[in-house]
Amino acid sequence: MNVDAPLGDFGDVLFYSALAVYVLAMLLHAVEHGLLRRAEPATAAVPAAVPAGVAAGADDSGATAVVPDDPALADEPAGPAGPVGRPPRPASERFGRMGVSLTVLGAALHLSMLVVRGFAADRPPWGNMYEFVAAVTLVGVLAWLVVLFRRPELRRLGVFVLLPVIVLMMLGGTVLYTQTAPVVPALHSYWLAIHVTAAVISSGILLFAGVASVLYLLRSVHDANGRMAWTAKLPEATVLDRVAYRATAVAFPIWTFAVIAGAIWAEAAWGRYWGWDPKETTAFIAWVIYAGYLHARSTAGWRGRKAAAVNVVGFLVMVFNLFFVNLVVTGLHSYAGVG
Repeated sequence: MNVDAPLGDFGDVLFYSALAVYVLAMLLHAVEHGLLRRAEPATAAVPAAVPAGVAAGADDSGATAVVPDDPALADEPAGPAGPVGRPPRPASERFGRMGVSLTVLGAALHLSMLVVRGFAADRPPWGNMYEFVAAVTLVGVLAWLVVLFRRPELRRLGVFVLLPVIVLMMLGGTVLYTQTAPVVPALHSYWLAIHVTAAVISSGILLFAGVASVLYLLRSVHDANGRMAWTAKLPEATVLDRVAYRATAVAFPIWTFAVIAGAIWAEAAWGRYWGWDPKETTAFIAWVIYAGYLHARSTAGWRGRKAAAVNVVGFLVMVFNLFFVNLVVTGLHSYAGVG
């Protein structure tokens, strides 16, 4: 394989540029979260004054007025009327929208980095820990943007989604950084583009699902005792629970395929489908935990905190599998570490 080192260096520039943009986006989302007041029931978004003879929720022409999706935005002080008689957006929404715009820009730079890295190395751009972390965090951001497109009112989660992404990227760009180079002979297989791609996609979605479950637990604690006032600005616990469940339900079949594909690749490379290698074992443990979560979540008696706690444990096992098993434990997958 031919390696284009200058092109690989350009990919690194794109990586750090994406990281910088994500940091700015997180700061804007943090400002948005700080400006929000406590989330109120959706009925609080009804306009305070309605002209006589006009039904609530309709304007003078009889058209139905649009009620903000984000109930917390209704608490923002109203300013002077904007163009076409429409009141200006609250400050929190303006900061949030800027944060989303920067997140989209960061994702574009992030994707460009992986494309450039792939061309520079003449292979799929996830042959080492640095590239794998870059790919997983990109999928996590894209999963967040897809959810945001469908549910704009969840924009207030931006700071919490971007925080672990930024932490992982900082580790990837420093501790785990590897220059563009060919992969070891054991990875010279088309299964690299199948098995690892499935692992990347599922891990990125599960990263987002894990964050949603953590926030659900925090919000449910506030609902129970009200001791953490800042969590009152989060969406309702039921919304967070549903988002985490649906994301996990999407990722689980992909993770299942990744485990099966890995076993097939192991048979071709090492002559056995399963050898209880540390990474194989941890991957299977994570699969069992997520299977248990999905089963528990579909059982009425295990909905809520218990099911969310199981999902968080699964997320922690994935992180353990990514770092400790790859970097500390010696096994057949040790080549996936740094360098």
